[in-house]
Amino acid sequence: MSGVADTPLPLMGGAGGGAEVLPDTPTPTPPPGGRGYRRDFPGLLTPEGQPWHYLDTAATAQKPRAVIDAMARALGADYATVHRGVYARSANMTLAYEAARRRVAGFIGAQEDEIVFVRGATEGINLVAQSWGGANLQPGDRILLSQLEHHSNIVPWQMIAERMGAQIDVVPLTQDGRIDLEAMERIITPQHKMVALAHVSNVLGSTLDVRRASDIAHSVGAVILIDGCQAVPRLAVDVRQIGCDFYVFSAHKLYGPTGIGALWGRKELLDAMPPYQGGGSMIDRVTFARTTYAPAPTRFEAGTPAITEAIGLAAAIDYVEAIGIPVIHAHEVALVRQAREALSAINSVRLFGPEDSAGILSFEVEGVHPHDVGTILDEENVAIRAGHHCAQPLMEHLGVPATARASFGIYSDESDIAALVRGIERVRKIFR
Repeated sequence: MSGVADTPLPLMGGAGGGAEVLPDTPTPTPPPGGRGYRRDFPGLLTPEGQPWHYLDTAATAQKPRAVIDAMARALGADYATVHRGVYARSANMTLAYEAARRRVAGFIGAQEDEIVFVRGATEGINLVAQSWGGANLQPGDRILLSQLEHHSNIVPWQMIAERMGAQIDVVPLTQDGRIDLEAMERIITPQHKMVALAHVSNVLGSTLDVRRASDIAHSVGAVILIDGCQAVPRLAVDVRQIGCDFYVFSAHKLYGPTGIGALWGRKELLDAMPPYQGGGSMIDRVTFARTTYAPAPTRFEAGTPAITEAIGLAAAIDYVEAIGIPVIHAHEVALVRQAREALSAINSVRLFGPEDSAGILSFEVEGVHPHDVGTILDEENVAIRAGHHCAQPLMEHLGVPATARASFGIYSDESDIAALVRGIERVRKIFR
């Protein structure tokens, strides 16, 4: 681990780490006496060169220079296809691509043959729903979700439930917006075959006790999938310790590129699952009479993979691990606490979620639609998310059509909170 990980993030010494797959990736240099990691992120300036207060990291994180450079080199001087060519550059790129798989596996405490590269968490959940669900669900079986799930962890289960004749049940939330595990213990039955829950809510920032949820699921013989999109950028994840059966996340939430993510599954489960898609790469032998398939994870990766994106994901993992996930988490928790204190002092602002939310703060300004809040903040160079956040059942539970959401990252600091508060005060003046 880099010594940078011991630097308190609010003091903002720079961090770096070249990708394992491309060892000569330039390491970000700590700005002498500077405020921070912001200097590593070229997207944090306006076209006029002014600071851009980016508070939409939960939607997608900005990319550090180390990731951009690793992908540029992979797409340029090092580019070739993988798993096919016998020439040296193709062989080298294949090594880099598979090294990225090992990097992802190590990041979450897994083995490399348990990591399936997917386009993102959405595809990973669909893969499990269609492949595992299609092979294992029967009419009358039940699937257990929660009130706060992202649409990507609702709709795939609705689709497979309708196809297989299964039913869906929903775990309610506690008063402060956490998945109610005591209620889960009361609701779950041996008829429940799959449980699918978010590790961290993308709206409320509330964190799930995955170990306990896994134990509850396993007590009735159910399999449990965890949506880790909002967790992996800010919480240390070890899939063995938390005890789940499937875990999914997207690279672009983790300071990596869009178009790639990872599905982890227990080896025995992946080995028993049929392919999700057919095509090149995922086969053993093809004849017109019969096709046999490659072992997992290859059987789930049909077609030419996202080569450059996999290398970008590995570079992003290098970057955040050089800083240290615990340091990032502590930094974001401190910023959320400061933001909650500042916003709670403003009349007509309502906050959602627990006090110790992980890097995410949703709120509403009384009498003002969140879209109007977001538009006025944009005029102040403050970027937030406004809407239902792909969590319409949760909005219904909260009794609002939408919320405004500020979410923090490595590069966030107190100046972003100050700009947010100034912008909200302007919102209140305009709509007074």
